[in-house]
Amino acid sequence: MASGSIMTAPICLVENRKKQFTVNPEALRILEKISEPVVVVAIAGLYRTGKSYLMNRLAGQNRVQSETKGIWMWCVPHPSKPKHTLVLLDTEGLGDMEKGDPKNDCWIFTLAVLLSSMFVYNSFGTINHQALEQLHYVTELADLIRTKSSPRSDERNDSAEFVSFFPDFVWAVRDFTLELELHGHPITEDEYLENALKLIKGDDTQTQMSNLPRECIRKFFPKQKYFVFDQPTSDKKLLHHMEEVSENQLDLNFQEQSRKFCSYIFTHAEAKTLREGITVTGHGLGTLVLTYVDAINSGSVPCLENAVTTLAQLKNSEAVRKAADHYSQQMAQRVQFPTNTLQELLDLHTACEREAIAVFMEHSFKDDQREFQKKLVETTEKEKENFLLQNEDASLKYCQAELRKISESLMESISRGRFSVPGGHSLYLEAKNKIEQDYDLVPGKGVKAKEVLQSFLKSQAPIEESILQADKALTDEEKAIAAEQSKKEAAEQEQELLKQKEKEQQEITEAQEKSFNENILQLKEKMEREKDELLREQEKMLDHKLKMQEELLTEGFQKKYEEMKKEANNLREAIQQTRSKRSTAIVHSLLEACSVLTRALPGPYSVIDTGLTVLGTVMNTLFDGCCIQ
Repeated sequence: MASGSIMTAPICLVENRKKQFTVNPEALRILEKISEPVVVVAIAGLYRTGKSYLMNRLAGQNRVQSETKGIWMWCVPHPSKPKHTLVLLDTEGLGDMEKGDPKNDCWIFTLAVLLSSMFVYNSFGTINHQALEQLHYVTELADLIRTKSSPRSDERNDSAEFVSFFPDFVWAVRDFTLELELHGHPITEDEYLENALKLIKGDDTQTQMSNLPRECIRKFFPKQKYFVFDQPTSDKKLLHHMEEVSENQLDLNFQEQSRKFCSYIFTHAEAKTLREGITVTGHGLGTLVLTYVDAINSGSVPCLENAVTTLAQLKNSEAVRKAADHYSQQMAQRVQFPTNTLQELLDLHTACEREAIAVFMEHSFKDDQREFQKKLVETTEKEKENFLLQNEDASLKYCQAELRKISESLMESISRGRFSVPGGHSLYLEAKNKIEQDYDLVPGKGVKAKEVLQSFLKSQAPIEESILQADKALTDEEKAIAAEQSKKEAAEQEQELLKQKEKEQQEITEAQEKSFNENILQLKEKMEREKDELLREQEKMLDHKLKMQEELLTEGFQKKYEEMKKEANNLREAIQQTRSKRSTAIVHSLLEACSVLTRALPGPYSVIDTGLTVLGTVMNTLFDGCCIQ
């Protein structure tokens, strides 16, 4: 686990006490330290069905207790996915009448579904009417989860989108008592599950109730997988203490089935994601837990959109920090103070900022108001100013020190009156010119070189004037000409310094323009990726609905077929809208981003009107690869 320690035992994540759920702060601290993606596997099922044994096998240790209350968590390095953490969630047994409030079971089941990327349901015996009846929790998910925060006229329509963010569904049956066959022919485990989930014909209430969990499993979960386990051992003493039994004490066939189950989980369980491909880290998972539990405790239902919004605030703040840290670290590594020119420093700034923007784009999502990107622009701009000041300060100190050494002999000659003689002014000019020549040869003076020299020459002007006026070898006319020449040279130096400052200001303005353009261009690329991801998600949902539609027609359920056909057609329209409005939506968002980011930059970018030329240039670039349809 990145930045965290390996857990040697599970810890309670969500406590279930007095009809209230409480998130364990210690568990949250563990999750906060996990900065890498998490693969979340939750196991749920009736009490005393051996859930904890499966959890122990996945964790590779015998530490999970059979009497689990609430939701327990175990974080371990993923055995086959580098830079991923495997988070195992063991839920308390469902259907325990001693608990008193059956609603708690529904919420435990719902939380396990919402938090996991692979959901394992554990049961005994076989999949029959009773087993499906016991899985009634899945039929209540449509009433316990919302995808949108805004109210809808038909809340159950929300469930049409569940497949886009629900985990894969794995049904593990312990002590399987039947042969895997159908009509006298052997079948695979998956074929057995597929057949068990087929709807039963009939209009009576009992048949419809029996069909509901079948329909929900097929409709809500993108993939279904089935595993059967023989009885682990015939030794009753061992069966009563399965959590403490070593693997080699169990029947060989059961051992092989356990290995096959674990191998599938490790290979096929993906990192936890939300809508539009948002990958969840450990810290993000902790935020989801808090958000969902707070919603349940407040009497409302968990809402995916609200959870994503909360998570976005967290992740976008982290994205700004990571990007700003990257900029500061890279600048500190690459800049050698003082730089020869301002442009040299600005080029390094541009390169480091480009990388920082890329870091931000990688880790941010749903920054619809560009609030966090604006913060990054302001932060890097402030950091850039600090580096400019450091560069000037280093140049100033270095130049002053070098000029002090070079001018030591001149200052000594002045203090000893060596120029207070006839022809002294000519001697002084020679000494002064020699200092300027030697100073010009000093390498690496940086951006303050001319300013330091001019300041020195200005400080010498009264001394030079005094030497000039005291030089008895010169006539009054010659002194006047020399004084005029000195003023002319000072004015030229002043003009040269002014031109340098104007040039540097132009370079700073151009660097700001590059910053602006880079932010917009990388944002454009990110938005295009997000639209592509949305299309992939919608098309995946459509494929799932078309598959169900075909199955329902084959099974002879015309009415349900028509309902699914309607869902599929609605999704087709949504996909068409996503495609047709893709470019216009991107351009509209970019124009809004231009307005926000323009105000984040100082100088000529502080007022939108003065940035119109830049906006036009940027938008021309955008339209090259993003034409309105």
